[in-house]
Amino acid sequence: MNNRARYLSAICVNVLFPWLAYHLAYPQWGHLGALAASTLPLIAWMTWDLLRLRHFDALSAIVLVGTLFSLAVSSYIDNPRTRLFEEPVISGLIGIAFLISLAFPRPLVFYLGRSTVAREQDGGTTQFEQWWRDNPDLVAVIRKMTLVWGLGLTAENVVRLFLNIEWANAAWIAGVSTILRYATYGGLTLWTFLERRRMKRMDPSAFPAK
Repeated sequence: MNNRARYLSAICVNVLFPWLAYHLAYPQWGHLGALAASTLPLIAWMTWDLLRLRHFDALSAIVLVGTLFSLAVSSYIDNPRTRLFEEPVISGLIGIAFLISLAFPRPLVFYLGRSTVAREQDGGTTQFEQWWRDNPDLVAVIRKMTLVWGLGLTAENVVRLFLNIEWANAAWIAGVSTILRYATYGGLTLWTFLERRRMKRMDPSAFPAK
């Protein structure tokens, strides 16, 4: 699978399909049922990937954990005002998880990178482990990416939470919050691609070629 197809499939599986499942299920099943429905594309993809390629999709797992956490919170407290705070808090916890993982030998982005390479080529997991052991530049880039994603997600959700508290009754707040969310994810994704390209130009061995 080439880079364009891989990134498109990742966007569809982790963003588009769960979003569609949520909005299709919401009119009949409400918020809780729609959240549960949004996990089905992720579970189906991870199961298929595991059975077909013996590959564990770490990115889908992170998205699934966030959705399940949101579902658990909504099961106890489910009202429109709560939903304004629920998503920023849960997404912010994922950002904090990125930062906490820097204290461990292998941060979260290591597993995302290894998952990507495992999908791209046979023996990709072993190859990525070898790159990690032999290339300190790769280690530095992955730790830098983990830090930037952690700070970015945490800061974005702090801002969204503040907006939701200050203007909870404003009709425009949900739209602004959604735009801010996707702008942040888009900006972080673009930065990651540019950083990876920069490292390849400086040293082709510093980061996986595919």
